[in-house]
Amino acid sequence: MSVVEEKTMIAEVLETLGIKNNNRGASTGSHWFNTRGEKIDSFSPVDGEYIASVNSASEVDFEAVVLKAQEAFKAWRKIPAPKRGEVVRQLGNKLREYKEPLGKLVSYEMGKSLQEGLGEVQEMIDICDFAVGLSRQLDGSTLQSERPLHRMYDQYHPLGIVGIISAFNFPVAVWCWNTALAWICGDVTIWKPSEKVPLCAIACQNIAAEVFAENNVPEGVSSVVIGDLEIGKLMTSDKRIPLVSATGSIRMGKSVGETVAKRLGKSILELGGNNAIIITPTANMEMVIPGVVFGAVGTSGQRCTSTRRLIIHESIYDKVKDILKNAYKQIKIGSPLDESNHMGPLIDQQAVDIYLKAIEEVKREGGTMLVEGEKLEGEAYKSGCYVSPSIAEVENHYNIVQNETFAPLLYIMKYSGGVENAIELQNGVVQGLSSSIFTDSVRESELFLSYAGSDCGIANVNIGTSGAEIGGAFGGEKETGGGRESGSDAWKAYMRRQTNTINYSTELPLAQGIKFDF
Repeated sequence: MSVVEEKTMIAEVLETLGIKNNNRGASTGSHWFNTRGEKIDSFSPVDGEYIASVNSASEVDFEAVVLKAQEAFKAWRKIPAPKRGEVVRQLGNKLREYKEPLGKLVSYEMGKSLQEGLGEVQEMIDICDFAVGLSRQLDGSTLQSERPLHRMYDQYHPLGIVGIISAFNFPVAVWCWNTALAWICGDVTIWKPSEKVPLCAIACQNIAAEVFAENNVPEGVSSVVIGDLEIGKLMTSDKRIPLVSATGSIRMGKSVGETVAKRLGKSILELGGNNAIIITPTANMEMVIPGVVFGAVGTSGQRCTSTRRLIIHESIYDKVKDILKNAYKQIKIGSPLDESNHMGPLIDQQAVDIYLKAIEEVKREGGTMLVEGEKLEGEAYKSGCYVSPSIAEVENHYNIVQNETFAPLLYIMKYSGGVENAIELQNGVVQGLSSSIFTDSVRESELFLSYAGSDCGIANVNIGTSGAEIGGAFGGEKETGGGRESGSDAWKAYMRRQTNTINYSTELPLAQGIKFDF
């Protein structure tokens, strides 16, 4: 695709998605506020070109959004859940219509490959489909009372306003993971997207507004506030927002969790990952290599589930190392809009600096660079955000290895003896998001999945650490935050639980046989 063709395509994408040259940064649906905050300019990491600008939301805008959301909740919660599900079904269909332009915008504004951008929109469609079925299954339990002629059960009610703080690496999917579930549960949402990808948020809000207008959904069911850290602080400290779902770094998550906890609010935290793949002697190398390479360089290593560490049995260590070095020579780096490329840019030049400093830290601590990445120069990389990926031989205890670097830096290390030793290495970090083992041994795979195995929220056998399906609950343990989003019974986090007891006798017996006669 020529430069002229690419610019024409992006202009068409922006027009289709309702994005202007100058955009307002706060919305309660179809209405965009005349925001008073600082201007945010969005530049593409693909080519360094200016895309559009957004006037960020102010404290006054935030207050107006919360008030409108409170008002909308009172009406939205009264609508039967299957009817709310019908609205979400229509959102899924609308996303199908906009899949190509929205996927292209994700690719261009964030920098991930076009296939991954389209895949992210597909995740949105998938969670909408999941939520539609779930809207008829928000069940409770019938419980057995110890008192005669009593019925006891539990049920779930909407919480109210759900605040969503999302990261740049998944600029649209994480919003939909939360909103599709929150909406069918009867909640309303306020979304603070990453200020690094504000246009993706505007596009999503415009798409949702179309569906809401067609169904007379109240203004305020879906709201957006685009801004910096201060807007996030307003959200996390606001008692009117009972639940905050935050995706980002461990540092950010600790701040969010502490602030929300101080007001006894609830939080869903999906934070950093330091994800490992264990490769045992029986592993099928034809499966291992593509799984590892995609996990390590997909999205340029900027997924929370990206593969960071490779723990290889000593008997096959040299073999795997040589195959990986050869595989890395074949990685094509360039514009993510060109589907022949495997890897696009990092999000910005600050990310490039962090990556290069991490490589130097590996060497300072005693590691060996098998493949040393560098910043790429030339017309094709004029944004300054392109790098080549790295492989480093390290020890698990290195400080740089213990901390997540959000970049295509893969650490490899060896283990000896049984798989228990590999599991100990894998668990020997503070993060606990995703993990994987490649083995043909039933004993090894079952041990990995047992109580004595992986301590992560996600544990896979013979697939990589990256690329989770929406049907399973997504999230991790330890300093990854313990939250769960997306599938399974993650919906319960968006509701408040209530236990009900009904006495249909003519007497008033007390529990535990207590007598209170007078």
